[in-house]
Amino acid sequence: MAYDYDLFTIGAGSGGVRASRLLAAQGLRVAVAEERFLGGTCVNVGCVPKKLFVYASKVSEELAQAAGFGWTVGEGSFDWATLVRNKDAEIARLNQVYGRVLHASGCEVLRGRARLVGPHELEVTLADGEVRRVTAAKILVATGGTPRRPTERGTERAWISDDVFYAERRPERLLVVGGGYIALEMACVFHGLGSQVTLAARGAHLLRGFDDDVRAFVLEEVRKRGVDVRLNTKVECIEPTDGGQVAMLSHEESLEVDEVLYAIGRDPNTRGLGLEEVGVQLNERGAVVVDAHYKTTVDHIFALGDVTDRLNLTPVAIEEAIVLARNLTTDGPPGALDYDHVPTAVFSQPPVACVGLTEAQARERADEVHVYTSEFRPMKNTLGGSAGRTFMKIVVDAASDRVLGVHIAGDDGPEIIQGFAVALKCGATKAQLDATVGLHPTAAEELVTMRERRPD
Repeated sequence: MAYDYDLFTIGAGSGGVRASRLLAAQGLRVAVAEERFLGGTCVNVGCVPKKLFVYASKVSEELAQAAGFGWTVGEGSFDWATLVRNKDAEIARLNQVYGRVLHASGCEVLRGRARLVGPHELEVTLADGEVRRVTAAKILVATGGTPRRPTERGTERAWISDDVFYAERRPERLLVVGGGYIALEMACVFHGLGSQVTLAARGAHLLRGFDDDVRAFVLEEVRKRGVDVRLNTKVECIEPTDGGQVAMLSHEESLEVDEVLYAIGRDPNTRGLGLEEVGVQLNERGAVVVDAHYKTTVDHIFALGDVTDRLNLTPVAIEEAIVLARNLTTDGPPGALDYDHVPTAVFSQPPVACVGLTEAQARERADEVHVYTSEFRPMKNTLGGSAGRTFMKIVVDAASDRVLGVHIAGDDGPEIIQGFAVALKCGATKAQLDATVGLHPTAAEELVTMRERRPD
């Protein structure tokens, strides 16, 4: 049977774009359908605008420290509309870049919603209302994830993370609901921009999945900087008031705020795509089930990135796309991505960065684990007057001396951790770290000068 395309990709996020343009560049007939915006979550309502907002929020701290270094800074002010306008311009530029690279590689871009209506057939509803039927030999699902919406009474008025980047004003009083990295990042961003922020988390800790020492340290630091963090706290409902909203909390508390932001997780974006109707299996969370080579339960349909709900990071989706493209165009056994030693960062204040295993994970896998920690006040803060501190931790397999995990909570941590991700990927040992000359004066040198391990 002759198909319209060799590959049809649903979703023009980081993974979908990379796979599509790599395959199109090799001569395959490729089309990409995107109903919302090129670049997906990361470019439009995720990593990129979030990091721009983080930069904006840190300016207030830089200004507060300026006097200690001899600078006299006049009274400043922050304009939310300017930040949003400049962010929008940068995102629009990146959208155009994505469009250009797709067209340059030979991909056809269809701006509309695609869904499967047969094993090899798709229906695409274009932005102008036209409905087009197309066929493809292979299909790639790369539709990413979507923020989970709350269901409690009154929460239809609340923000989710997508809404933050298009808000018309900065709330003076903000309640952030959630205990994960997005909730923490947004709480810190708005605090830095001058909002009075309360963070309500249902659990007893923040940042599930991160190292326990890091979680405890970050909680203390965030509270010290002025964010009102309330653990073991559930929002029962939200009621409107003349001046904003009242959130009814557990423990019979109430909190009046201007806005409520829910960051309670993300779900795979698989609804309405027709996947199950053609035999593609979804798991209990709605994620596409794939094997090690991104093949679904239908041989010619593939999926990668956040829609598979495994390791939901933009660089992971891109690497998965590279592996898939290679597998689809190369004879021989298919390759697979190595998911060990993928670095992760949380752009809170202070930021968190880690690679490898937490201490708890290491103790589950190794007979004996050695732990090295250091906590200190960064040099910048001595003159700047900030009470902020940095925490670093190294987790080592005692038998092999191999470094299993590196964890940082402090300024520049995300920049530092990339190099240690390379080291761990290469099997670095603690002895090799000890034999490395530190770069002075930096915070990073602390990671090669820790000599005394923490008592068990």
